[in-house]
Amino acid sequence: MIIGFGFGSPLTALLMLVVTASLSYFFFKAIRGRRNVDRTDDRGSDISELRRRKRAYYYEQRQRARELMDAYDLTDQEIEERINRELDEK
Repeated sequence: MIIGFGFGSPLTALLMLVVTASLSYFFFKAIRGRRNVDRTDDRGSDISELRRRKRAYYYEQRQRARELMDAYDLTDQEIEERINRELDEK
């Protein structure tokens, strides 16, 4: 959003450019700040709850990765046997 570019003297255009840039920045910060209001009100409990949920998520993902690794960590011979077994079933 640029207002005043090319109007009047270069100093006026530069001043208008700085004003519009600062307005855009403050609008952005206001909108972004409103989205994060619930997190900044009571930082201690909200951060600890967020930390607990993230920890649980990562532990679940690690467990899922281990299960997939156990299922698909195959040698070349096991891969060939699995392919033959799947093709024989069809």
